[in-house]
Amino acid sequence: MASGGEQTVSGYIQHHLTNATVGEGFWTWHIDTLAWSVGLGILFLWTFRSVAKTATTGVPGKWQAFVEIVVEFVDSTVKSTFHGKSALIAPLSLTIFVWVLLMNLMDLIPVDFLPWIAGQIGYYGFGVDPHDVYMKVVPTTDVNMTFALSIGVFVLMIFYSIKIKGFGGFMKELYAHPFNTPWLYWFNFILEVVSLLAKPLSLSLRLFGNLYAGELIFILMAATIGLWQLPVHFLWAAFHILIIPLQAFIFMMLTIVYLSLAHEDH
Repeated sequence: MASGGEQTVSGYIQHHLTNATVGEGFWTWHIDTLAWSVGLGILFLWTFRSVAKTATTGVPGKWQAFVEIVVEFVDSTVKSTFHGKSALIAPLSLTIFVWVLLMNLMDLIPVDFLPWIAGQIGYYGFGVDPHDVYMKVVPTTDVNMTFALSIGVFVLMIFYSIKIKGFGGFMKELYAHPFNTPWLYWFNFILEVVSLLAKPLSLSLRLFGNLYAGELIFILMAATIGLWQLPVHFLWAAFHILIIPLQAFIFMMLTIVYLSLAHEDH
């Protein structure tokens, strides 16, 4: 806690916003982001696979009913939004929605809890000063994670655009739209390339900005009121819990829309 030692409020905030890293320069790896995102991805796969293996045709249990609701919700969203034909889009959308949701839900854990455990492990297990142990537990507050997700979507957009329309058709969309006039092809190309690159950029920054802002408020509360943060934490969490599934849904929805546009053959 900021109030429990010599650490200043600004130092406390900076500590909580710093990732645990290995490597240098371009090859710097945020190991906390990687560990939590991979772990939550495995949790998603394991729980949903367990439900699929034990599913019954009779009256479902509570967990099976919850999983079925999520799957049906994503399936209906894909059917109403995606206008092409692909066996990938529905499972991809389900993965994106649940995975991003789980990563966002880490924002509800009190900000000192898991970093304190990491600090104790570092101190008693490796003799490292707890102040030198960093742990960011919300992967979507790391812009590298949100960019990685959006770049994956961007690659799929380009792949399906070329697969459905051919390379020539894909290029023609860039230079012959919206003004199909030869002397404006240069203007169309600039406009469409900017528009194309803006999609993954906005997709990543929207998710990052919303979750980073929410986490920063949690950290500010903990830094200024110390142990009294918990009542206020849960009050803010009650409001913030609306943002968490909404951002996962928006990321999934925009992914479906972008891939649907990639499948349109004009």
